[in-house]
Amino acid sequence: QVQLVESGGGLVQAGDSLRLSCSTSEPTFSAYAMGWFRQAPGKEREIVAAVRWNRVGSFTGDSVKGRFTISKDQAKKAIYLQMNDLKPEDTAVYYCAAATRGPWNTPLSAFKYNYWGQGTQVTVSL
Repeated sequence: QVQLVESGGGLVQAGDSLRLSCSTSEPTFSAYAMGWFRQAPGKEREIVAAVRWNRVGSFTGDSVKGRFTISKDQAKKAIYLQMNDLKPEDTAVYYCAAATRGPWNTPLSAFKYNYWGQGTQVTVSL
């Protein structure tokens, strides 16, 4: 069982930045891809960004393109989401996820991810 642990959420003002982190202590961890999803109250979970784990390739959602950047550190078994110029509409619970069953390229659908973190709240005020 792979456990993903997120950190870095918080309450910030519009225009501020945050960096989310997600890591696992599973010594033999490997995946096809890892991603960040978010879910705002009353809305469906949506993909924010994803990165291929053992290959080059990533995806960034249109709503955050140019402001958010996903990165990975395979040695640390971690991914990060650098969020700049945050807006109130970015307010949501952010989830880290891993797709270890595949094969997938850069999966964008939540059902393709089989491990999930507990989520971290990001709140952006005006």
